[in-house]
Amino acid sequence: MILVLNAGSSSLKAELFGEGLASVLALSVREIGGAGELRIGAETRPAAAPDHEAALAMVLKALAEAGHPPERLTAAGHRVVHGGARRQAARVTPDLVEEIRAAIPLAPLHNPANLAGIEALGRLAPGLPQTASFDTAFHASQSDVATAYALPEPLRARGLRRYGFHGLSYASIVARLDPLPERLLAFHLGNGASLCAIRGGQSVASSMGYSPLSGLVMGTRVGDIDAALVLRLAEEEGIEAAGDILMRQSGLRGLAGTSDMERLLARDDAEARFAVALFCHAAISHAGAAIAAMGGVDALVFTGGIGEHAAPVREAITAGLAFLGPLPAHVLPAEEERQIARDTARLLG
Repeated sequence: MILVLNAGSSSLKAELFGEGLASVLALSVREIGGAGELRIGAETRPAAAPDHEAALAMVLKALAEAGHPPERLTAAGHRVVHGGARRQAARVTPDLVEEIRAAIPLAPLHNPANLAGIEALGRLAPGLPQTASFDTAFHASQSDVATAYALPEPLRARGLRRYGFHGLSYASIVARLDPLPERLLAFHLGNGASLCAIRGGQSVASSMGYSPLSGLVMGTRVGDIDAALVLRLAEEEGIEAAGDILMRQSGLRGLAGTSDMERLLARDDAEARFAVALFCHAAISHAGAAIAAMGGVDALVFTGGIGEHAAPVREAITAGLAFLGPLPAHVLPAEEERQIARDTARLLG
């Protein structure tokens, strides 16, 4: 029994995996620090949790009531957004905890919550082995040329470089797609969206860079934008407000009032059509650069909520790449939690 935990700033998602990495039970706690809600499978009940430790205690209690007490668990695997230069998942040790803490400046919205989940579980189930799987690790195979920004060396030495994200999703694709094409262009399209050039099972280029803000148009994130425009927004609106605009008020929401692709596709107004067209145009444009980075392409794969369920978006992107000739296009559900469980099982032998 492997418990997978994904601790966000105000939420905690958990999923229990059993023999053959089959999903046994999914749970979540929402609105940590607020009114709170505990979901167990399809059942939802009010549950106020003041912090991550209280939320995790609720999850462990619910698991025990379902016949899976902590002493029956084999291990717990955690999603950690930023692993710095780490190339793969690792067992949680005091040194690794400090590495995750040191990467907080690189992911200030995510790593503190991820770390809170690790430390809370260490207190609530001190004998349970823990592992950490990093969203950035899959992209550590990229070359220095692919990851460097043309900044002065002292700034590059601070870790100001391209990292890439959604790595757990891409690693899951590589683990499941059989046979694996030599040159695979993978699209992870959801509220957060990115693409990855995968050659020989390894990442060679990604649309996301220093943060998950860059690259494709997303649900509420702007994607690629001229740095001078960012500086102007910061000057005119203030740094905090500019960040909120770029991360939470832009993307599909900024273009058409909603980040829900299903609703946009159901609408027939000019704003909705333009938002969908711009979303697809950004994906096609970035695809060209990714294909060049791996010297061609043998197949496409779509995953994520939009990638899996929005057929018109897939069709528009594949039509935009039709000049490449016929290409197999696969659709796979995102399985980031199962990839974490897979990492945990591998680390534990």
